[in-house]
Amino acid sequence: MRQIDHFINGGFTAGSTGKRFEKRSPLDNSVITRIAEGGKAEVDAAVKAARSALHGDWGRMTTAGRVEMLHAVADEITRRFDDFVQAEMEDTGQPAHVMEHVFIPRGAANFKIFADVIKNVPTEAFQMDTPDGEGALNYAIRVPKGVIGVISPWNAPFLLMTWKVGPALACGNTVIVKPSEETPNTAALLGEVMNAVGVPAGVYNVVNGFGPQSAGEYITSHPGVDAITFTGETRTGTAIMKAAAEGTRDVSFEMGGKNAGIVFADCDFDAAVEGVFRSAFLNSGQVCLGTERVYVERPIFDKFVTALKAKAESVKFGRPRDAGANYGPLISKEHQQKVLSYYKKAVDEGATLVTGGGVPEMGGELAEGNWVQPTIWTGLPETASVVREEIFGPCCHIRPFDSEDEVVNLANNTDYGLSTTIWTTNLARAHRMAARVDVGITWINSWFLRDLRTAFGGSKQSGIGREGGVHSLEFYTELRNVCIKL
Repeated sequence: MRQIDHFINGGFTAGSTGKRFEKRSPLDNSVITRIAEGGKAEVDAAVKAARSALHGDWGRMTTAGRVEMLHAVADEITRRFDDFVQAEMEDTGQPAHVMEHVFIPRGAANFKIFADVIKNVPTEAFQMDTPDGEGALNYAIRVPKGVIGVISPWNAPFLLMTWKVGPALACGNTVIVKPSEETPNTAALLGEVMNAVGVPAGVYNVVNGFGPQSAGEYITSHPGVDAITFTGETRTGTAIMKAAAEGTRDVSFEMGGKNAGIVFADCDFDAAVEGVFRSAFLNSGQVCLGTERVYVERPIFDKFVTALKAKAESVKFGRPRDAGANYGPLISKEHQQKVLSYYKKAVDEGATLVTGGGVPEMGGELAEGNWVQPTIWTGLPETASVVREEIFGPCCHIRPFDSEDEVVNLANNTDYGLSTTIWTTNLARAHRMAARVDVGITWINSWFLRDLRTAFGGSKQSGIGREGGVHSLEFYTELRNVCIKL
């Protein structure tokens, strides 16, 4: 039985108690790993190591030196590409092509992109008049914020963890990562990478565990953690924000979503069907930016529902490297039961079930896995639970609309505001709609197309703050003003 330890101060450790918990495969629920569970002692040790690194070689390193080191991190991830792909597949059960073409390459890119941002970003300077006529000069310098607590999720673990660790280290901070208890593999592998390229001890730390009364709570409440960045559900974000209020520590949150897809009759029909299929069902629907509400202009509504139904029914379930398999399980038995409870609730509330709604038949040991069918409903009011609440599974509700004003009101009628997709060939309409939908990111005729230099985050209950490009620097650094009397 393989074991995963914490990574603290440049070394792997089981911690002071030796306490471990089991990780089960999403494919068949067999136990595949035993993971060290961290408590206060491990978090204290990680904070001490991170603080020491800030005042050691890492803190004295030049920006150019950090840039070179982070490029080396990215190169080492690429060299060990197959190891990272395998680790992520073991944790999530998702198909190899998703890991090979999206999640792992993006994880490596996060280090290079943010290293290059910090290398090139300017600061401001102002000349000012003074009463004596001699003047003064003001200029700004960026300094690291300090020790950053990184709480990362299980749905795209390596990508979303490095999205935070990359800019944090580029800016000269140190980090303490708490990966999801469901997906600890790649966070541990990254510790090996850090050592291989010579990142000083204490710069990158990992403490495994759970949330309440475990590693997550102890990291977010620790007074030695200067700021907290989190991706996950809104309820957890609320708890972290309360903890961060002690000591008035900064937070950056990307939280839940109930994202709308809007399809106009003048769209490229085949592209829209393919795009909505991906946005609703990629990663078995476990994507914070995914589409769970679809609004289709009435003239093409029936045709669109039929086409999306055919796409959903074409998926092939299987192990990550099974020939032709393109669809994986949900992350855990608990999450499977949550999603299936919404499937039942939709029917109870009067939905028309277009396709899916249950568990596919799987042979052998895979029958014990966390499988659910891609599911489509129609016919529900906007007050229905599956239209209002984030499910985080492979499902969507489709409703017709008749006008721009109507669909804007429908799309905005939610507590969330993370993303939307709009499908139209009318450029003027695309610009109008993008300005009116209350979300952090709008995709026109595409989905999940990300330029890492752009601002990313949510509005309303989908998050606080923006990261990406120079916007990440606003969270991971403090600006200091220096005023020199001439």
